[in-house]
Amino acid sequence: MSAHAVTREPELAPEVAARTKGLRAGWTTGTCASAAAKAAAVGLVTGAAPAEVDVALPSGRQVSFPVESEVSNLCVVVKDAGDDPDCTDGARVTAEVEWPPAGARSTELRAGPGVGTITKPGIGLAVGAPAINPVPQSMILAALDEVTDQPLVVTFIVPDGEAMAEKTTNARLGIVGGISILGTTGIVRPFSTAAYRASVVQQIDVAAAQGERTVMLATGSRSERAAMQLHPALDDVCCVEVGDFTGIALRRAVAAGIEKVIFVGMAGKIAKLAAGVMMTHFHRSKVDGEVLAAAARATGAAAVIVDAATETQTARHFFEVCVAHGALAPLELLCAQAAAACREHVDGALAIEVVMVDFDGEAVVARA
Repeated sequence: MSAHAVTREPELAPEVAARTKGLRAGWTTGTCASAAAKAAAVGLVTGAAPAEVDVALPSGRQVSFPVESEVSNLCVVVKDAGDDPDCTDGARVTAEVEWPPAGARSTELRAGPGVGTITKPGIGLAVGAPAINPVPQSMILAALDEVTDQPLVVTFIVPDGEAMAEKTTNARLGIVGGISILGTTGIVRPFSTAAYRASVVQQIDVAAAQGERTVMLATGSRSERAAMQLHPALDDVCCVEVGDFTGIALRRAVAAGIEKVIFVGMAGKIAKLAAGVMMTHFHRSKVDGEVLAAAARATGAAAVIVDAATETQTARHFFEVCVAHGALAPLELLCAQAAAACREHVDGALAIEVVMVDFDGEAVVARA
């Protein structure tokens, strides 16, 4: 198999791309935090919080937000995530701004209730620091500089932020107490694949920073559950839900110093990997029935199994026929081919194991 085949990542299908057009963008928690902080700083300096505040995005574009405030130096900006299914949509991002103790030379950003604190290395933020990523930090400090050149103490609060964080990977990443203040552009793009990729990369980095040398890659919640049952001794952070971004996860694992990857998935994803397709989204790559048929023929499977490979468009039918006939050799060969393709994708830099589970994520059916 050529390196080009292994690294193949098909373009988004036109009908899928079309569905993302016309969706309304929203604002990141970082943008909302910078707006709330600026408004509260204005309230502290002037004695009256503004009803509306403008802040600059990293691009330089100015955007305006309505402000809620009952106390002049405690302001709220409600997050609007647009049409993205973001668990922080509607969050009341709150900033309290105070003068620091005498002698302070720089502004301090603090995590209040509902905002996370870093407890593990690998995030790019110091352990013990508030979970405010570098770009939002810069946005917040720039917004405050528009109000005063004096140092300040800014405490961020997000009511119900701890409950929101339960729907994220924060706990696994060692971010405790609430959500992270995130964003790179200041804008939430609906159904952003870039955000998902970033979360995959971040989790691998945290595992590596903890000294872990093995990670498990799972394609969804059921395969993730199976993976964690397979290796219960591994830290939770080592189990990474990669979705369709297997190729990206493998390359990051190499860069982070990971030595072994265990891929846990179902027949469809594994068949795509066996064919050398590292982006396995349904609309970007379809299961090649000939790959399934070739595996059946190569293992001497009965005609009914060979025929099942091309009878439908799904690998599930092939999988179910194999299991019904007790013919697991074609599935084991697909696992071996997928493992070989993954190794080739990273030029042999990782030890790779591929584990195929059933469609309930409850039983291991084949592995290589």
